[in-house]
Amino acid sequence: MPRATNSAASRKRRKRVLKAAKGFRGARSKLFRYAKDAVRKAKQYNYRDRKNRKRTFRQLWITRINAAARGRGLTYNRLVEGLIAAGIEVDRKVLADLAVHDEEAFGKILEQAQAALEAKQQQQQQSDVEATPAA
Repeated sequence: MPRATNSAASRKRRKRVLKAAKGFRGARSKLFRYAKDAVRKAKQYNYRDRKNRKRTFRQLWITRINAAARGRGLTYNRLVEGLIAAGIEVDRKVLADLAVHDEEAFGKILEQAQAALEAKQQQQQQSDVEATPAA
């Protein structure tokens, strides 16, 4: 009985790998033996870097927000605390975009956050005064 190699499937698989390796340098795009390793590694990097991109953009947005907030006399942490106290639900991406492109709108949000922080602070002071026993 003749040996069956299933060459159609093998050829299809090799063509698929070589197509994915298109644009790689040298043997990595021409020879299946090297292309399959390059493609496998590229997929690993792709998976890892999809996660890293989210992390990197979040860092960038926080940096931009912090820089804009400090320019107006407030730190990033205090700004976020004020936004929570004011009940403003704006994500970092939008807030960073406002800080860069629409300083007026960012300033209004910052004022609301500061007002909420001051109200929170006054409320906390009143509760502290009520909690202390009279001598």
